Amino acid sequence: MKRILLSSLIISASVLVSAQDLPAPSPLGKVEQVVGLTTVKVEYSRPSAKGRVVFGSLVPYDKMWRTGANACTKVSFSGPVMIGGAEVPAGKYALVTIPNEKVWQVMLNSDTTISGTEGYDEGKNVAMLKADVKHMTNPTETFTIGFDAVKDDRAQLELRWEKTMVSIEIHADAMDQAMGNIKEAMNGTDVKAGTYHRSARFYLDRGIDNAQALAWAKQADSMEKKYWMKHTLALCYAANGQRQEAIAAAKESMAMAETEKDNQYVKLNQEKIAEWSK
Repeated sequence: MKRILLSSLIISASVLVSAQDLPAPSPLGKVEQVVGLTTVKVEYSRPSAKGRVVFGSLVPYDKMWRTGANACTKVSFSGPVMIGGAEVPAGKYALVTIPNEKVWQVMLNSDTTISGTEGYDEGKNVAMLKADVKHMTNPTETFTIGFDAVKDDRAQLELRWEKTMVSIEIHADAMDQAMGNIKEAMNGTDVKAGTYHRSARFYLDRGIDNAQALAWAKQADSMEKKYWMKHTLALCYAANGQRQEAIAAAKESMAMAETEKDNQYVKLNQEKIAEWSK
């Protein structure tokens, strides 16, 4: 009886051990970034070099790669984007590549069920582009996908491993949606200072209408005294050729920032005052 009980316990323990989760050699990674007004998400498995030569050996040149480990790498967009000159609708896609020493081929494919590259159908590609290889001085041990140069409606999706890096530009045009959001907000019954400020900054940064930006910046400043709003007012004055007013507003913003101990804005105002005083 004791032997039977002991055997049962051993079997039960074996089942528990085999069923439990264990650390994956290439753990799952996720990264997310808002580009314009579009959310871009990447899900991928992250293998490590572990002293091996990666590209040209572990990952052969001129052969299709799942761009990670385990299942295919997936990229999703909450809205339409432009990649490699192609308009890609909102949705989730498989990211597959063909690495080369100098140039990679990059494809977005609508079939996210493919395991690695098995079952890949070129006819389901929604975007294809070539990406130049950049050789890095400092190696990246674990395969990494991330974002850089996130500005206005654009961002660079970067793939890094060992001493190799390639970049894919994503363009998510937010102009129409942003203009519609501003119009809707301005037609509201209780427009806040922050709304005037954000709208002024958007118009100023995009070079849409500097006079309108200045009018909104003045309205925001009249409603709420904040050093970042005052700094935007200074920028709007300068954009409209009113340097003396710009310098005066920048000095006020700098004094307020000094009180709040925000050295970044102190420096920004100092630089602009010096520029406008020439």
